[in-house]
Amino acid sequence: MHMTPKQLRQNPSDLPWVVQKYGGTSVGKFLENIATDIVPSYLEANRVVIVCSARSGETKEKGTTNQLLHAAEEALTPGSNKHLDIVKELLSDHLEAAKALVKNQIILEQLEAQIQKDCMKLRSFLQAAEIIEEISPRSKDIIAGIGELLSCSIVTAVLQDKGIDSQIVCLNNIIDREFEVLDQEFYDYLSQQLGDIVRQCGDKVPVLTGFFGNVPGSLLTAIGRGYTDLCAALVAVGLGAQELQIWKEVDGVFTADPRKVPDARLLANITPEEAAELTYYGSEVIHPFTMEQVIRAEIPIRIKNVKNPAGSGTIIYPEDQKIIQELNTTNVDLLHTKLPTAVTIKDNICVLNVHSNRKNVSHGFLAKIFATLDEYGVVVDLISTSEVHVSMALGSDMVQANLDKAIANLEMLGSVDVLHDMAILSLVGKHMKNTIGTAGKMFTALASAGVNIEIISQGASEINISCVVDKENALAAMKAIHKGLLSVEALQEIL
Repeated sequence: MHMTPKQLRQNPSDLPWVVQKYGGTSVGKFLENIATDIVPSYLEANRVVIVCSARSGETKEKGTTNQLLHAAEEALTPGSNKHLDIVKELLSDHLEAAKALVKNQIILEQLEAQIQKDCMKLRSFLQAAEIIEEISPRSKDIIAGIGELLSCSIVTAVLQDKGIDSQIVCLNNIIDREFEVLDQEFYDYLSQQLGDIVRQCGDKVPVLTGFFGNVPGSLLTAIGRGYTDLCAALVAVGLGAQELQIWKEVDGVFTADPRKVPDARLLANITPEEAAELTYYGSEVIHPFTMEQVIRAEIPIRIKNVKNPAGSGTIIYPEDQKIIQELNTTNVDLLHTKLPTAVTIKDNICVLNVHSNRKNVSHGFLAKIFATLDEYGVVVDLISTSEVHVSMALGSDMVQANLDKAIANLEMLGSVDVLHDMAILSLVGKHMKNTIGTAGKMFTALASAGVNIEIISQGASEINISCVVDKENALAAMKAIHKGLLSVEALQEIL
């Protein structure tokens, strides 16, 4: 006898919570899979909470959030009407998606009315900003948050269309206290608020907007574009969830980018520290704030693939806690082989070299360099120093005008040169510090591939060995390191 998802959930209070976060491209391209296969399969044994990002198409660059932020910029551009065109495009795109996905006419009409209402509010908000010629950080947060509202409206309607009793939960006003800073007290408060509001949904499947209202310093500024991941993490903490699932379009975390290194291996599990390093240095794993919150609560994070729901994915867990013993993983013993975990590349890097004119003592030289960079908001990814010379790798998100101003000031300290079109190559592994010769093997592999190194850096934690190479050689460098230290052959040598 076939049972509906609602019948499968006769005693929901006895079932463990599972929080599922879906990214923008997953919602934009694979919502049919999510509503038909993934969510119903988990409802058999769990209470499910869904947190959604704004919809995206083929790439994030063309996604809803980017379009909304572009609209905010255009609203402040004299004589421009592009922000109004963007609203029309978003309205058309979401209405088209609604018609393609929702078959029940009543549900569809309600969804279309809600989409039109939200887009009308967006249009009015942008026109008001155009008149007063100002968009505050909080206003920009609200504009970006409309993307999640539109996305969650569609997801909720599609689930209802499939017979799953779901409810959209808008979190705009969930914060009802004043906080000065984003500290643990704030996160504890927010996780409790989120847990309470989810429980109020009863037997329905809550679909939460990733945007959760006004935070100290603004959401985009203080947390960044990964705030949806953080929202899902805090929901998991507030509910004491069995697991936090991050659904993407890849099977999990690999030893290298499988699109660039065909023999890259899927990792069954990695530590939070490794995930954080991989995220920072080029691999999109998960927002570090997210890991910090759920790991504190001893909740595992599982990265899964919407295109392969049956796959086990990659689990991020605290290595030093007993939770590892409870996880169903296939190669936990791999963690104890002292093998590096993964290699990753961060593109579009430039190197800034400053050589002292020797009129400065070393501590004054360094102090003035970092004071200048701080003044112009230039963020340093890697650094190599001597008494009179400093080399720094700078990220791709810097503003060129600010860098030019910083360089002009730094030239008073000595000679300055900039190398463009560089890349940071990072070898990450929790157990590398216990292994003699890892760095030697890494640089031997690079030398064998004919790759020249501009900067070498290793953190005090010894979890990451990074170097800067020419962008043209980055792929060859990554393949060489993977073959020498991370491939099946390298694994067999150690085992």
